[in-house]
Amino acid sequence: MARSSASFVEPARDALPVIVVTGMAFEAKIARGEGVDVVYAARADLLERALSAALARGCSGIVSFGTAGGLAPDLDAGALIVAEAVDGPFGRLPTDRLWADRLAAACAAGPLQSRVRRGPMAAVAAPLVTAQDKRALHQSTGALAVDMESHIAGAAAAAHGVPFAVCRAIVDPAWRTLPSAATAGLRDDGTTALGPILRELLRQPSQLGALIQLAGDAKAARASLVEARRAMQSAGALRPAHPQRA
Repeated sequence: MARSSASFVEPARDALPVIVVTGMAFEAKIARGEGVDVVYAARADLLERALSAALARGCSGIVSFGTAGGLAPDLDAGALIVAEAVDGPFGRLPTDRLWADRLAAACAAGPLQSRVRRGPMAAVAAPLVTAQDKRALHQSTGALAVDMESHIAGAAAAAHGVPFAVCRAIVDPAWRTLPSAATAGLRDDGTTALGPILRELLRQPSQLGALIQLAGDAKAARASLVEARRAMQSAGALRPAHPQRA
């Protein structure tokens, strides 16, 4: 019997999606699009599980995308950080320089020009909510902003030998202390429940002013993320210049 000459052909590197890692459902909605595999969750173990499944499907690179807390005192809500490295629970994780350059150039070519900043990010395992804690982390690391997902994305990229990038918008400036109602409704899967927020406001109505301020900041951050996503897609910068197979 003749042996079949057919053989398995791996998908072309350019055909593999980019994995976008976010913490919240609204960030994931902004990130979705052709050639993108989005994973999100607010709880670290759920995010790691979703990311592992996406990596098993293959990717050309990993981007941490979404909102971040401000650490540098001169950054307003809506400032866009394209990180050079992430300092966090897994040590210092560098981003891919060529890819970061392309992402920053794409974003700076449009309305976000004055908002784009380059520099280090910090990552933490639990929310950083007070202005004092933000100031301390900025002083110890020099980081411009902080989130809870970039270290997970960066460690996975390093382990699988694929390019890593970070694009995050400031949602709460360094001087802003978050009211407890702001995080009360966040579910483990990255969605938000209104009930716990309302109960927290009933318990402490004085939080309302701070929550309204945060809503304005969140609107600015969302607008920057939407514009950044459009700019990166338009410039073809969402895909790394030298993709590898996970």
